[in-house]
Amino acid sequence: MIAIGSDHGGFALKQEIMAHLEKRGLEYKDYGTYSEESCDYPVYGRAVAKAVAAGECERGIIICGTGIGISITANKVPGIRAALCGDCFSAKATREHNDANILALGARVTGPGLALQIVDTFLDTPFSGDERHMRRISMIEE
Repeated sequence: MIAIGSDHGGFALKQEIMAHLEKRGLEYKDYGTYSEESCDYPVYGRAVAKAVAAGECERGIIICGTGIGISITANKVPGIRAALCGDCFSAKATREHNDANILALGARVTGPGLALQIVDTFLDTPFSGDERHMRRISMIEE
């Protein structure tokens, strides 16, 4: 199960991502927002992060205008490693090296075509499990 959430700036891209997840046959839970009416990104970043941290969802996708504020919010939740990605290389590397469990996107920065490729890369790339990466993740968690 994938947790997904956005503020008003990410709402339209979130709709496209949810349609894409449905086409791929992937289950998701939408943590809001549910319109383009102005709202506060921390509410939705925190909701997705808490769902992932609690094990209710395996991974998360969060979206705001730049992806910055919502990723900062998510990373304040213990156990979360949210990565803001604007390209597929970063999405692949953050899964392989950091075992990132939440993908953050900036809807005003990354177009929908590229965003869907980033989502696929993030979801399809496993963590390498290499000892050096596990050691570094442990250091992050301290």
